[in-house]
Amino acid sequence: RFAQDGERLALQKECPGELMYFKAQFAIIDERYENALEYLRQALAFNPLDGAAYNDIALCMVELGVIEGVMEVFDQGIAVEPDYATIRHNKGWFLNQLGQPEAALKCFGAALSMEAGRAVTYENMANAYESLGRKAEALAAYKQALVCVKEPFVRIRIQIEQEIARLEHA
Repeated sequence: RFAQDGERLALQKECPGELMYFKAQFAIIDERYENALEYLRQALAFNPLDGAAYNDIALCMVELGVIEGVMEVFDQGIAVEPDYATIRHNKGWFLNQLGQPEAALKCFGAALSMEAGRAVTYENMANAYESLGRKAEALAAYKQALVCVKEPFVRIRIQIEQEIARLEHA
């Protein structure tokens, strides 16, 4: 729905960069990552200061198994839009996947300093703490994630509660 609304507004306002960005979102939803990359590159040609486009390029690269260059793309996006929390979160997620939890924690901290209510960032932070063997900090992060999840998201709340129970009984 978000992508549909964005595409409609971009067409109405004749914003070609935004239009390309939302075309990329449809391609991502359909798991057509190569197409999404092309649309995102076109979006950046219209607006080279679009941190979200850099973020999505990096994530499409990961989906395609292209790891080399991902960090540079994240860093480019952070350079052009330093107050975009999502790209810092995703860079942290990627670093954690690469086995660099300490570096990941710095990214998660930066994302949370911009948007304190990001439950998913607290969850990823908990994963990083766990991989470092820092159980108490992992538990605290999961508990903070639970505080951030709104009531309608029952499945997410249950998942986090299960992680808390698992750690408390480990």
